[in-house]
Order: sequence, then structure tokens, then C-alpha cells
Amino acid sequence: MVYIIRRFLLLFVTVVIVSLITFAVFQILPGDPIRTMLGTEADETQVETLRAELGLDRPLYEQYIDWVKGLFTGDLGNSIRFSMPVKDLMMARLPVTLSIAAISLLIVIIVSIPLGIFAAKRQNKLSDVVLSSATQVGMAIPSFWLGMILILYIGMNFDFFSINGYVPWSESISGALGALILPALTIAIPQIAVKFRYVRTAILEQLRLDYVRTVRSKGISERVVMYKHILRNSMIPILTVLGIITAEVVAGTIIVEQVFSLPGIGQLLITSISNRDFPLVQGIVMYITVAVVLINFLVDILYSVLDPRIRLN
Repeated sequence: MVYIIRRFLLLFVTVVIVSLITFAVFQILPGDPIRTMLGTEADETQVETLRAELGLDRPLYEQYIDWVKGLFTGDLGNSIRFSMPVKDLMMARLPVTLSIAAISLLIVIIVSIPLGIFAAKRQNKLSDVVLSSATQVGMAIPSFWLGMILILYIGMNFDFFSINGYVPWSESISGALGALILPALTIAIPQIAVKFRYVRTAILEQLRLDYVRTVRSKGISERVVMYKHILRNSMIPILTVLGIITAEVVAGTIIVEQVFSLPGIGQLLITSISNRDFPLVQGIVMYITVAVVLINFLVDILYSVLDPRIRLN
């Protein structure tokens, strides 16, 4: 319990520090959001009146306190560009981004862990060399280029895949999958390459340890040795990189949503930055921050479950 409390306090401090940096950065960036809302023809009286209505004429510390309160209550202010609550805009786009991230992560786990185990069991054989070489290529491919290749060679040749926009899950499950699988693959393929190499390395390290020979000498089947002993003892480094990859998947949706023209959080972020919609940008940045911090928090908790010694340290 003490370990969990310490990790939670660290999570809280991290979010507070990021909120301070996020708020400060958008205060010093050039551009006036009020003039963006009113246009260049607005006179000074209109500008000052709207500034007072939005509370932007108050001291910065008061604005920051109100903004932080809004983070906890869900009131992130109103978008300058869309004249709507930031919360409503984000909640409308969130299912798209979460769907892409979830499918991507599922693909990474399903593909990379079995391939890593397979390659480790066949170290230096042809299959291991081929897989290791392929992952080198996978790590080097830019996601935006990979997305365009998938559109050209798969999306335009198979009717199942939709490249014309997003289909909500409530309308058609197959339609939603058709719109999301290619974006998910675009994110997943480079991450599969990274995860594969970590799994392979972790398994190989365990295979060299004495306890593996001891377990095998008892006549236990190779499958039990691999999945009950070796894989379990390899989970700490595997979980570490999985946490990093999950964070990268969440952030990677920003680029992929632009490539596939999907109405998710990433596309909304690009639009808000180009329109200097500071309240919306701040809300999205904090969403990404909280998502990444929560992922790392969950990984830390899983560490303590897999290895109780971590709680004692």
C-alpha cells in the first residue's frame, strides 16, 4: 500500500508540474486569442470587453487556479475557434483516438510477443535472422509514409478498408473496423519491431540462467518452462517497454489521424494550434499528459504484482 501511495503522489506531482508548464507556455506564445475571435476589424473597446468576460484580464495566478479547478471538474473553458465547451469537443473526438490506440496496442501485443519468443528459441537460425532484419526496417519506417503506402496498396484495392472517413461503431462495427485497421497498423508496425527486439532479448537473457537448466532437468515440458518460468521472469523489462510503447501509441495518433483524415483528438489538436485556440490546445495537451502518466502508473503497479521485492525497495 505504501508503494502505491508513493507512486500516486509521484503521478500527482507530475501532472501538476506539466499543468504549470503548459499554462505558462501558452501565456508567452505570440498571438492574441481575443483578436482571433473578434477579427482584425474589432476596436479596442470590444477587445477589452470580451477579455473581461472571459476573465483574461485577471492576474495569471487566478487564471491558473481556475483552470486547474476546471481540470478536476471537467470545465476546461470554451474553444475560441468552435465557440463550444472544450470538454464537449474532446468527448466527441475521443472515441476515434481511443479506438485507434486500443487496436494498435492489441496488434502490437498479439504479434510481437509470440514472434519474440519464436526468434529467441531459434537464435542465430535463418528465421531469427530474417525476423531481426525485418524489424530493423520496421523501426526505420516513418509512420506518415507507411500510412500513405497502406492507403495506396491496401486501402484502394480492398473494399473492406475505408479511406474516405470514419464510420462510428454505433452505425457499423465492420465499417468502423474498416476505417480504423489501417491507421492502427500504421502505428503498430514500427512498435511491433521495437517490442519484438525487447522480448527476444529478455527471453535470451533468461535462457542463459541456471534456473532454466534446473527446471528442464526435472523433466518439465518445454512449453511449461517457457510460459510459466522464462516468460514470467522476463515480464519486468517487457512491461517497461510496453508502457513506453503505449504512450507512443497514444501520441502517435496525432500524425496518423492527419494522414487518414480521421476526426480524432490528434486532428483536433492540429486544428486548434493553427487557429491559436489556446483553451482547446491546453485541454488536449493535458489529456495526453494524464493518459501517459496513468499508463506509467499502471505499469508501476504491475511491477509490484509481478515482483513483490519492488514494493519493499
